[in-house]
Amino acid sequence: MNDRPSDLNELNDRSREVFRRVVEGYLNDGEPVGSRTLSRSMSEKISAATIRNVMQDLEFMGLLGSPHVSAGRIPTQQGLRMFVDGLLEVRALGDDDREKIDATLGTNERDVATMLDRVGSALSGLTQGASLVLAPKHEAAIRHIEFVSLAPDRALVVLVFSDGTVENRVFTPPPGQTPSSMREAANFVNALAEGKTVSEMRATMGAEIRKRRQEIDSLARSLVENGLAVWENEGERIERLIVRGRSNLLDNATGAEDLDRIRTLFDDLERKRDIAEFLELTDEGEGVRIFIGSENKLFSLSGSSLVVSPYMNADQRIVGAVGVIGPTRLNYGRIVPIVDYTAQLVGKLISDQGKG
Repeated sequence: MNDRPSDLNELNDRSREVFRRVVEGYLNDGEPVGSRTLSRSMSEKISAATIRNVMQDLEFMGLLGSPHVSAGRIPTQQGLRMFVDGLLEVRALGDDDREKIDATLGTNERDVATMLDRVGSALSGLTQGASLVLAPKHEAAIRHIEFVSLAPDRALVVLVFSDGTVENRVFTPPPGQTPSSMREAANFVNALAEGKTVSEMRATMGAEIRKRRQEIDSLARSLVENGLAVWENEGERIERLIVRGRSNLLDNATGAEDLDRIRTLFDDLERKRDIAEFLELTDEGEGVRIFIGSENKLFSLSGSSLVVSPYMNADQRIVGAVGVIGPTRLNYGRIVPIVDYTAQLVGKLISDQGKG
């Protein structure tokens, strides 16, 4: 409808107050808000009948909906979006919440995965939602790469990093590989890769293969290209996306529709699909972003809300993200500062580790 308001300025004071109180009531207890309830709390004395008329107008505008035949209303996705953008009062981070986050990250833990696992547990515990933590890729420089034949249809690419970490990735090599082609492929890659991170190498390797086609035979070239595919795809560790607190979502389910939504979300989380896209959600820079319902392209089928913030390394480059996912009636005002503070703290710890 063309007459739907594009922002809150197109609502008069009374409509705006009714709208705000309906949304706040729904976010507080998850129940539809009725006109009689509102008539007792409005700043001006108006009748329940007048409030019902205002609610009907807001419903026509697409901002409120009525889930049942009852007179109560709840916000639509469009209404929640308008509320979050224009009326949401984000609280300062509470001392208790800050202390719990600090305590979780306060140990001298050198293992990033363990630290981020604790971050996820703390976030889900504080927010009573499910937490999502996207761990950074391994960005140490490569010291050495080796191809090892396991069987005619299976090979291993071994990456040794400058920080001493070793990663093994199994892949299917092109047919006909020989020990000499594997050595040639490894020599070719090592000549180009030393001192670069996997990301940097991936960005230049394709061009180098094209430029030096005469220096490397077709078997070895195919092996390098297959190895690149492994680094680009299967190289994404499945544990990069750490999910904690899924049981919280079940605890908050209030009916069959809620349970169906949560099952869909669980399926998405189990597949951990589109991990790269999870980071893309934060690609507009620093700060918390809120995705409501179908706006959230990763989990849109589940109708969930996602509050997410990126974190940065010492070079001010976005390397990961932390977030909370749950029903659309999340307590946004409290969760936003929790996610924001956690992301900043994780970024600081990641940066400090990079200097160590």
